[in-house]
This record gives sequence, C-alpha cells and structure tokens, in this order.
Amino acid sequence: MSIWFEGTGEVESTIDQVKRALDNLGEYFVGVIALMPGLTSVELVDEGNDSVTIRTNEGLMQRTGIVKRFEPDRVVVEFNEEYVAGSKVTTTSHFFDEFISSGAGVTHRTVISNVAAPGFLGFFYRRFGSSKMGNAFLKAHATYFKSLP
Repeated sequence: MSIWFEGTGEVESTIDQVKRALDNLGEYFVGVIALMPGLTSVELVDEGNDSVTIRTNEGLMQRTGIVKRFEPDRVVVEFNEEYVAGSKVTTTSHFFDEFISSGAGVTHRTVISNVAAPGFLGFFYRRFGSSKMGNAFLKAHATYFKSLP
C-alpha cells in the first residue's frame, strides 16, 4: 500500500452522529463531496449496498467495495474510488476514514493510498495534489458533520 496522503482533523460531532450519517451512504458521500472546492454540481446517480456513483460538474465518481466497521467509540469506512474527470484524467485510489470519539468531538483520520492517474495531467495530480486534496477532504468532512442536527 502506497500512502499518498495521511492527515487528521477534528469534527464537531459525536460518534453517534457519524454512525447515523453512515446509514445513508449516498446522502453522506454526496454531502461531503458537494463541499469540495471547485465542484458546483454533485448528484447521486446510483447507490448499492457497498457502492455509490456520483456525477459532478467535473465527471463521474464511483466508490465501490465500501466497508463500514462500527465500534462503541470508533467508526471506520473504507472504499475504492474511480473518478473519471472528463476526458482529461481518470484517477483511482483507496480511502480509509477513521472516526474516533475524543471527548468534546470526534477525531477524523483519513488515509488515501494506491493513487493512480495516468498521463501528463495525472503525473501532476499524483506528484503535487496530495496535500491540497487530502486537506480538502478533511475540511469537507468537518463542515458536513458540523451541519448535522
């Protein structure tokens, strides 16, 4: 496993709110992805037991092999992603999101690994995009969970 990004952030939520949010994977993933920079349109196309397909203004995102693990004070979500951004670049990666109860909130740790993106634009994405994208995912999660009732 080749780690592309690993980071941690705080989420103003409870572990129970995180668990409830994960009851509806389509709503959860669309809610988080809609908060990513540069995305003006995000819609759920399809949802299965362990997969979601999301269309954005940039392309089509497929998250497959979604596994959720629940413990009393910890939640883990893992999945594979293929994102076809127009005709310019296709990226594949593996996501690991861990949420741990931390007293006043939840600590969110995300690890993005096995990133592949062919071609010239893919090279720049692989080489220079990890910090920007990883931190954007952390921030989108924090914003999403803060907005939950």
